[in-house]
Amino acid sequence: MKIAITGGTGFVGRHLARSLVNSGHEVVLIARGVDRRDPEIRTLDGAVFAPIGINDEEALVRVFDGCDAVAHCAGINRETGEQTYQRVHVEGTQNVVNAARRAGVKRMLFLSFLRARPGCSSPYHESKWAAEEIVRGSGLDYTVIRAGVIYGKGDHMLDHLSHAFHTFGFLATVGMKQKTIRPLAVSDLIKVTQASLTQGRLTRETVAMVGPEEMSLSEAARRVAGVIGKRIVVFPLPVFLHYLIAWCFEQTMIIPLVARAQVRILSEGVAEALPVVGQLPEDLLPATRFTEDEIRRGLPPAGKFGLKDCRCMHERAGSVLGLRRLSE
Repeated sequence: MKIAITGGTGFVGRHLARSLVNSGHEVVLIARGVDRRDPEIRTLDGAVFAPIGINDEEALVRVFDGCDAVAHCAGINRETGEQTYQRVHVEGTQNVVNAARRAGVKRMLFLSFLRARPGCSSPYHESKWAAEEIVRGSGLDYTVIRAGVIYGKGDHMLDHLSHAFHTFGFLATVGMKQKTIRPLAVSDLIKVTQASLTQGRLTRETVAMVGPEEMSLSEAARRVAGVIGKRIVVFPLPVFLHYLIAWCFEQTMIIPLVARAQVRILSEGVAEALPVVGQLPEDLLPATRFTEDEIRRGLPPAGKFGLKDCRCMHERAGSVLGLRRLSE
């Protein structure tokens, strides 16, 4: 099969692309080219990289031509400039659906969030719900996967916790009373996405995906700290202070340690779907536990946060590069 992946250079997109190629499928990676954490993915044997955004319907029609299915994994957890939730999640999804229909694609998988819903005063949650509704009303053979906190090599969770503990040595939990999470291994998610895309499983279904273990964020953090050999101090912090801190991180970091949407997510907990949706069949249920071995496999190289993580340094480097190109 030939499968297009939006957000193809992102965390889930990369893992899905490699799994599909290893299973003998052709892949088209669709991404703006901003995410450069894994440059090798762009030259993956069996895959073609298409440097376009999901705001360009005509370009999407061209790259979808000849594809059997589309995995729509593109998304953002913070708004920057023109990249708003409305433009990316809602308008972008409409473009992907329109292009898929025009190109004759029959099947589509959409990666959503576990607690996406309307009328909850969270632009992130509401835009993800609106995108789901577009997919469900598309007329395509769709699957919507509502995933919780996903971890694995190249993720945000293990990457940021690891660097934070090397830098600060403490964790402020969201709210005075902790909610729970159920960490989902990306390998379990990829198993389900691939079954949907290549085997026709879960047709016209919306299903929830969470990991097999329920725990507090502090418990998950302590497991990560134990693997990297760090002792950490954990204490609660009111939600409103987390929003303030998240806003500061969004203004100063290339990839914020925590974004405001993530504060909302953690303040609610990430253990069960809301609203309630369908469940996976037994053979596709996630079984990978959040163990030391799994954490170790997903950890980035040890290191602290530094100037390389600051937006000001990134923008300065971009300006210097632009000046050099102008002078050539």
